[in-house]
Amino acid sequence: MGKMPGEGSPVHELIIAAGLFFVLEGLIYALFPNGVKRLAVELLSMQEQHLRMAGVAGIAAGVFIVWLAKHFG
Repeated sequence: MGKMPGEGSPVHELIIAAGLFFVLEGLIYALFPNGVKRLAVELLSMQEQHLRMAGVAGIAAGVFIVWLAKHFG
């Protein structure tokens, strides 16, 4: 089967990544609604620095996963 126009382009991959993000986000809300509520309450009591570090760790993990997929995929 041939490639579709734009397939493999950075914009195409960004759209796929955004779609997958929403699928995963929706799954979390659908499967664990009470857990999401508890997490939201817990986040309010966390220090900003801890939230920032968790965000940076998430970014690093995401970049690493993308690198693995691009390098070995």
